[in-house]
Amino acid sequence: MSQVHAMSDDQVAGELKKMTAFIRQEALEKANEIRLKADEEFAIEKSKLVRQETAAIDSSYEKKFKQASMSQQITRSTVANKTRLRVLSARQELLDDLFLQAGKKLPDYTKDKAKYQKIVTNLILEGLYALNESKVEVKARKADYDIVKKAIPDAQKEYKKNVEKEVAISIDESDPLPEGSSGGVFVVGTGGRIDINNTLEERLKLLETDALPSIRVTLFGENENRRFHD
Repeated sequence: MSQVHAMSDDQVAGELKKMTAFIRQEALEKANEIRLKADEEFAIEKSKLVRQETAAIDSSYEKKFKQASMSQQITRSTVANKTRLRVLSARQELLDDLFLQAGKKLPDYTKDKAKYQKIVTNLILEGLYALNESKVEVKARKADYDIVKKAIPDAQKEYKKNVEKEVAISIDESDPLPEGSSGGVFVVGTGGRIDINNTLEERLKLLETDALPSIRVTLFGENENRRFHD
């Protein structure tokens, strides 16, 4: 059995880039369509309002000119705000859909057994480092038991190498993860009182939280109204 090592920071960053690559690819065209549609709607509304207000001003008395002009500005501002809200709503719907599609692709990561075994090994290792206990249990899907059994010795070996401690790892076959889940593991310690959720679904949630700001910038550009940037 080949030795499996925990991924380096560069490798982790590479994995994150791979997971967001299809999001960026599929979203750019949709984002552009949203922007074009919003601009078109705004232009139509603006043209309509300008014509209406111009006709009203032409038919009004001179003393009402200032009131009509002010009304025009308020109306334009209202339309601009409504358009901005529609764009923001459409952007959020797009992002939600992208991560939904990403979730549907998670099972693809388990098809390559060798690659998936390495992923499971590293997920177990992360749980071992977090718990720092001498005995832990691993929960997984029944379909993944063979993969987990192969990953456990590699995780133990790597953990001992880095921490200089032995750790006993067993599979909790009494409480498997749902077969409908996408994969990954729970690492449980302290007699079941503490667990580390390292399922693929949970890792996608973490990615959504951590990577969402950069994804927004990639798809929609920097927020011009934002004064401070990380």
